[in-house]
Amino acid sequence: MSSNAEEFQTALKTALPILQGMKKNLRRAPKATQASLQRLQAILPASFESTGKVAPAALKSVAVAPLVLTSEDDGRLAKLEILNRKILDCTHCAHLVSSRTQVVFGVGNPFAELLFVGEAPGEEEDLQGEPFIGKAGQLLTKIISAMEYTREEIFIANVLKCRPDMPVGESGNRKPKPAEMATCLPWLKQQIELIKPKVIVALGLTAVEGLLGEPQTMRDVRGKWLDYNGVPLMPTYHPAYLLRNQTLAEKRKVWEDMLLVLEKLGRPISGKQRSYFLEKV
Repeated sequence: MSSNAEEFQTALKTALPILQGMKKNLRRAPKATQASLQRLQAILPASFESTGKVAPAALKSVAVAPLVLTSEDDGRLAKLEILNRKILDCTHCAHLVSSRTQVVFGVGNPFAELLFVGEAPGEEEDLQGEPFIGKAGQLLTKIISAMEYTREEIFIANVLKCRPDMPVGESGNRKPKPAEMATCLPWLKQQIELIKPKVIVALGLTAVEGLLGEPQTMRDVRGKWLDYNGVPLMPTYHPAYLLRNQTLAEKRKVWEDMLLVLEKLGRPISGKQRSYFLEKV
């Protein structure tokens, strides 16, 4: 497969769900700049030009890359594509390179006002190349939906782009080590600088520590506004924590954090949203 065809498939794989999300929510009509259309035409594979279709098999195992179709391109898309390629080729941590299936760049809208940051890919994320797609990811999707966003409208990434390796014979996922996060943080920093989110939500204490580079306690930081290089940062519990602690009280804590996020972003909040997970008297 030619590099041009691969570029087209990567762009198509990313563009379609975002455009579908725009259509579903009717918040703005999908548009494309002339430059974007010319660029797509330049990389359009011959098979597509002749048939108007791309074989389904050709879309498999395509790394998630930044959106090409947009009416807002300020130059960040090309920079994100370059960054994506650099991250996918990263070999800084030899032990993670040898154990990973693939690098998990991140997924979502490159122009998102809201960025969710987790700690590291798990087993399923490592296999599929997308963050938060397991049970915790399904719960995160419900939280995002309750905030009246779609996953295509926000951006989701991790501090660590590779799944932490596990000892031979052991299954599951382990917590990233501080040195691993410090090595990988520059990649996330560049993503944040290019995406320019208005708010960052750190999912779990490990994500908070990875972003800030110093030990924290969830008791001290959860639900309180912190700062990450000038961007408001809201620490909250990881969705996996809620899967283990499914009381209304714990769910309400996370939802109160999300209400603060919505207020910070100037989003309308309905009475129904404000009453989610309140204890019944």
